[in-house]
Amino acid sequence: MTARAAVAPSTPPPAGPVPAAVPAVPAPGVQAAPLDFTAVYEETFPFVWRTVRRLGVEASAHEDMCQEVFVVVHRRLPEFRGRSSLKTWVFGIVVNVVQAHRRSLRRKSPTHRGTGETLDPELIAGPSSLSPYEAMTRAEAARVAHDLLASLDEEKRVVLILAELEEMPATEIAQGIGVNINTVYARLRAARQAFSDAVHRHHARIRGGRHG
Repeated sequence: MTARAAVAPSTPPPAGPVPAAVPAVPAPGVQAAPLDFTAVYEETFPFVWRTVRRLGVEASAHEDMCQEVFVVVHRRLPEFRGRSSLKTWVFGIVVNVVQAHRRSLRRKSPTHRGTGETLDPELIAGPSSLSPYEAMTRAEAARVAHDLLASLDEEKRVVLILAELEEMPATEIAQGIGVNINTVYARLRAARQAFSDAVHRHHARIRGGRHG
């Protein structure tokens, strides 16, 4: 089971009409026209919601985290010059906001680890055309995958999410998290191995439970 195969996107659609898509990012070195915040919000909200959830923020804080992300996006949008994709730029903001949230929680409670949250099965069960058994199986697979992601340290989890689940190229990942591309490849290899090891341990526990 790979991360991409196990986790289906589970993003509640934002309310209101969907505006025109965000204009394409111009070629490097070309001055970008100012982007409309409403269009940016509608375009990137699903990605922000998924990323906040996949980074292990507790469910009760999802809305607050997304709101904080877009407060920063709104303030810094005039600075966006199209040197990276909009998605990469927004991702960097998401990571910074989530890390600040975790630091705040650790100051209040030093034992807090931020290892994840309980997912709503109705959000990850998939299309309503699935049979109850298929929906339950898919929901359980998603819960297991999120538990496995939560078992990774943050550096590995970030690159695995972006490469496997968001299918972002390594060059964009490097831009988004501020490291060189060789570091991205090294972390991705380690993340894939750690995820694979966690999958094997999970299956071993299941087999042990059946024969215990």
